[in-house]
Amino acid sequence: MSESSTAVIPHVVWTPLRGSQTLALSAPVNHIFYEGTRGPGKTDAQLMRFRRLVGMGYGRFWRGIIFDRQYRNLDDIISKSQRWFSGFGDGARYSGAGGGGRWLWPTGEELLFRHIKKAKDYWLYHGHEYPFIGWNEITKYPTAELYEAMMSCNRTSFIPKNYPKGDGSLLPEIPLEVFLTGNPFGPGHTWVKRRFVDVAKPGEVVRKAINVFNPRTQEREDVVKTQVRIFGSYKENIHLTPEYVAELESISDANKRRAWLWGDWDVVSGGMFDDLWNSNHHVVPRFPIPKSWRVIDRTFDWGSHHPFWVGWWAEASGEEVVLPNKSIFAPERGSLILFHEWYGTREIGSNRGMLMSATDVADGIVERENSLKTGKWILRNVAPGPADNQIRNVIDAGQETIEKKMADRGVRWTPSDKSDGSRKNGAQLFRDRLEAALPGREGPAIYFMSHCTGAIETIYCLPRDEDNMDDVDTDAEDHPWDGVRYRVLASKSRIAKNLAVNRNR
Repeated sequence: MSESSTAVIPHVVWTPLRGSQTLALSAPVNHIFYEGTRGPGKTDAQLMRFRRLVGMGYGRFWRGIIFDRQYRNLDDIISKSQRWFSGFGDGARYSGAGGGGRWLWPTGEELLFRHIKKAKDYWLYHGHEYPFIGWNEITKYPTAELYEAMMSCNRTSFIPKNYPKGDGSLLPEIPLEVFLTGNPFGPGHTWVKRRFVDVAKPGEVVRKAINVFNPRTQEREDVVKTQVRIFGSYKENIHLTPEYVAELESISDANKRRAWLWGDWDVVSGGMFDDLWNSNHHVVPRFPIPKSWRVIDRTFDWGSHHPFWVGWWAEASGEEVVLPNKSIFAPERGSLILFHEWYGTREIGSNRGMLMSATDVADGIVERENSLKTGKWILRNVAPGPADNQIRNVIDAGQETIEKKMADRGVRWTPSDKSDGSRKNGAQLFRDRLEAALPGREGPAIYFMSHCTGAIETIYCLPRDEDNMDDVDTDAEDHPWDGVRYRVLASKSRIAKNLAVNRNR
């Protein structure tokens, strides 16, 4: 080579780390959940997953949006995007005006950063078109409601034959992608685990075939949607310092340390009750309710668009029970046992109801109670218990209330305690009963039969209200919890009334 010749050394702006980060960029699937420990480079991978199709010819059709529950939490991902995207020298410009960040490329591609917190926030994006949707730390969201709603925006109007390249060849179809990042722990731990973690091992692609009408071909076709979870570890990230790892090792909360240092999903998630909840002590096998347990009733939380929940309760008399595994169950007198439930939801974690009428729900309750008696699970009729007081609301003049419609079908209720402070009092009384069920503790406890999965899977992980730490976050999937709270408060009221009667004798 002559002295005048010079080798052109390519300028590398960013390169993926070997392992999970490389997989996250190359996985040919629709839904990618990049999870694991803290620190493998999930944020960078999310940004570069979008950036990889910039300049490929799709122009303004390649449009993405990355969400977080609060805008201030997007500071880190925006900062990293500014660090990397500017280095490509392709004319991309960032704007932070108007309450949201936005990257725009001269060729038309666009990436937005936005916050979205409540179900009603979806309507800010209704009708939008985003082939790429990112969720930053998806476990911050208590339910799947917003995630599912935004899927209606994961679409494209790009048709390759309408936009041929200069040489007449056609671009591939634009892929529809959803890229989520997250760690174990957080308000949405349970629904995220249920939807993305429990269904398959890391790296195993889940395929779901759906028969749909294709507007482009005007025929029904099978469409296969794919998802995968990719596990990443801080050990892969050669850019991290040992001091960072030392901080993770020093986390005092054992569950949080397991979640963030090991990426362990089998942890409790830092909620309102999980410091006391223990399935070994609070969940019991199904058994017939003894005849001597004289109090059998039900509670009800109404919902149509959102789920409803019916819980059937027995109050222990002090008589022991022999469980199916031959062990002895001896709950203290006054203990509550949830022995059956009906959770009116499309899927646990979705926060979506069945849109059933009050009369259909009432008929379903009657049918289930008849089945419980026929199956000898209970030996007496079910008494009315407390229900959500909104069933007594008059919505339109001349129309019957939900309570009246259900009563006409033979299902009656008592009022629930909605007095000032009842939410906090109910939470504390529930905690007292959870504690009483633990070894070495005394007092009326609370137990859940193992088939009552709606209550079991939603209550133990309920997050605290960020603005009122003594209450549950009402944005969470709290419908079974409300029904449980009504029953716990009703027991307190019954005890108070009995004390008043005894004092007046």
